[in-house]
Amino acid sequence: MISILIPVYNFDLTSMVSCLSNAIEDSEIYNEIIIGDDGCEKSYRSTFHKLARLKKVRLLVSEKNIGRAAIRNRLAEIASCDYLLYIDADALIPASASQYLDKWVNYMNISPVMCGGTAYRDVPPNDPDRYLRWQYGYYKEQKCAKKRNRKPYASFSGFNFLIEKEVLKRVRFNEELRNYGHEDTLLGYQLMKAGIPLLHIDNQLIHDGLDNNREFIIKTREGVQNLSILYDKVTDKKAFIRSVKLLGVFEKLHTIGITRVLALIYKKNKRRIEIMLRSRKSSLKIFSVYKLGLFCYYRHGYK
Repeated sequence: MISILIPVYNFDLTSMVSCLSNAIEDSEIYNEIIIGDDGCEKSYRSTFHKLARLKKVRLLVSEKNIGRAAIRNRLAEIASCDYLLYIDADALIPASASQYLDKWVNYMNISPVMCGGTAYRDVPPNDPDRYLRWQYGYYKEQKCAKKRNRKPYASFSGFNFLIEKEVLKRVRFNEELRNYGHEDTLLGYQLMKAGIPLLHIDNQLIHDGLDNNREFIIKTREGVQNLSILYDKVTDKKAFIRSVKLLGVFEKLHTIGITRVLALIYKKNKRRIEIMLRSRKSSLKIFSVYKLGLFCYYRHGYK
């Protein structure tokens, strides 16, 4: 049986949970939906309590924000089923909920871990302040299962995936990562090191909750900082580098001795680049250079 787990921080889940609840009402496979309230504001929590009155819906409340990794682990601990389906709160089911859920059942016994994938709307948002996040998602994150399966562990995403509960007991999300970013990169690396099979399928959800440009840049900084922390902690650096393209580029440039120069260039031009990134004319090439400079900045001890 499958538990549907939805970690959430200050996001309206009414539409998603209502839709999923209706779809699993008479299901013998899907036993429950658990909302993981990660220290949400009172207005959201009130809505979640109302949703918990629906059939097969439960609510887990953390009074304070404990972070994306920790709330996912807590959800797994209280789930009653052998399989766990994680769905991010800002996901949108593109077709019917029944079709989406049935596809997981069809693949359930093929692999202990499966990723459904992330999709983005084909048309850019009207709001230019959300263009950078859409652009990055549409051109970098949206990939079919065939492409993701070429490098399955490097392509792991916590946005929309199914996992055996026993597997997650072995490779829990790292709760040291309190800020946004790369907790799923680490989990993919841990799955690879443990030799646990990972399969990607085409069962995408649409990433609907686009951050504005400022929010996305802040999350990018947090994610790159997390990546620098993980780089120091992992035991097999060569394997970890293969999982993250940014690390591979950094290592090549570090070998020829120019990463400190890049760090200083980033330090001097950070504000100017961030203003460029907030423009509708921003490019993903500039964004990639920004992230590389930021990583060099952290690696060379700047704060």
